[in-house]
Amino acid sequence: MAKKKTKFMCQSCGYESAKWMGKCPGCGEWNSMVEDIEITGKQPKRSFTHTPVGESAKATPLISVESIEEPRVKTKIAELNRVLGGGVVPGSLILIGGDPGIGKSTLLLQVSSQLAETDNKVLYISGEESVKQTKLRSDRLNIQSKELYVYAETSLEAIHQSIEQLSPDFVVIDSIQTIYHPEVTSAPGSVTQVRECTAELMRIAKTKNIAIFIVGHVTKEGSIAGPRILEHMVDTVLYFEGERHHTYRILRAVKNRFGSTNEMGIFEMKESGLEEVANPSEIFLEERSQGAAGSTVVASMEGTRPVLVEIQALVTPTSFNNPRRMATGIDQSRVSLLMAVLEKRVGLLLQQQDAYLKVAGGVRLDEPAIDLAVAVSIASSFKDQPSNAFDCIIGEVGLTGEVRRVSRIEQRVQEAAKLGFKRVIIPANNIGGWKFPEDIQVIGVSSVNEALKQVLGG
Repeated sequence: MAKKKTKFMCQSCGYESAKWMGKCPGCGEWNSMVEDIEITGKQPKRSFTHTPVGESAKATPLISVESIEEPRVKTKIAELNRVLGGGVVPGSLILIGGDPGIGKSTLLLQVSSQLAETDNKVLYISGEESVKQTKLRSDRLNIQSKELYVYAETSLEAIHQSIEQLSPDFVVIDSIQTIYHPEVTSAPGSVTQVRECTAELMRIAKTKNIAIFIVGHVTKEGSIAGPRILEHMVDTVLYFEGERHHTYRILRAVKNRFGSTNEMGIFEMKESGLEEVANPSEIFLEERSQGAAGSTVVASMEGTRPVLVEIQALVTPTSFNNPRRMATGIDQSRVSLLMAVLEKRVGLLLQQQDAYLKVAGGVRLDEPAIDLAVAVSIASSFKDQPSNAFDCIIGEVGLTGEVRRVSRIEQRVQEAAKLGFKRVIIPANNIGGWKFPEDIQVIGVSSVNEALKQVLGG
């Protein structure tokens, strides 16, 4: 006989406790403990749990396993194909997270329509909208696919039966926090419900070779809501980023079993839906002001693609005992480190200066090759001396003020030359072994002092 046992579980990290606590000991989150009922003892067998196709599972020598790679299904959105590693892998489980209203449902509805137009049967399951509301969204996106089926349901058992009857090639679940397992007593969106529903969807994807897209809500910190095991269970985790006040959206892969995790896709939100941006460097630099102090351009690698973005800095005298350090799109601790290098190695007195830095366009940069551009931006704003508008600056800065080599320098320089830049400042150790473009001057520097002399004249 099954027995019910009450426990409390953290919605953020999955920490379990026998009693309720205001602050979770596992992650430190406040008011995240919710009541959950655990069923112990002998439980009835689930009627819709899948079993592996074919013979019972057994240990097999790895050398005897046939490695037949199935062809990927490419969508008409090249940016999505890039992030996924070349297309959608049949039988994969893909999790897409993002802030509310960022465009997750719009993106997946467009992808579903394109897949349905290529003789694929697609089932779009909405747990947040009715069928008529989904139809209104599809009319706005001008979707007329006959092989796209819509189903408004939150019960996992009903969803399983619909998949059995329809036998689709692709399934979209919007969203996993609204789906509930009928044999789990906790509320939809709880840690137990999300874990059990995702596990069942994973079995459906693997046994029936159906690619399943799952939409996941995010917390106020920006991470996927629910247990951390959710990201471990799926094959691919994508984050849809952007600001509501900007039209550009960025799709990043933070986990991908079938491709690189460094790729980035850029989209623009329009009235007719999301449109991919073929040349993001040109878009990010089109509103750059000429002759402004504190503005530099850096060539950053996003996966296999070089992207030119503008870094802006504003350094002003502070009226407080502790100067402020604020950064948008750059790690704030990295900014403090570079300011310490400028003060110690270059002699800029930044102790009584407020510093505000921003990456224009809403992009977030996290690679070391942007260090030199950030340092030059800070020095340019501090001296109130603008840099050359046709200079592109690349390099990693060490604690002793040296400029260290970066990877894929040839691709970065070629992208700068393609967009009309006349000079590019790179680490001296990166010069040699490759051919410079003819229409751009390449200057190698070995320290921050040398870079400031080349860009600002001293």
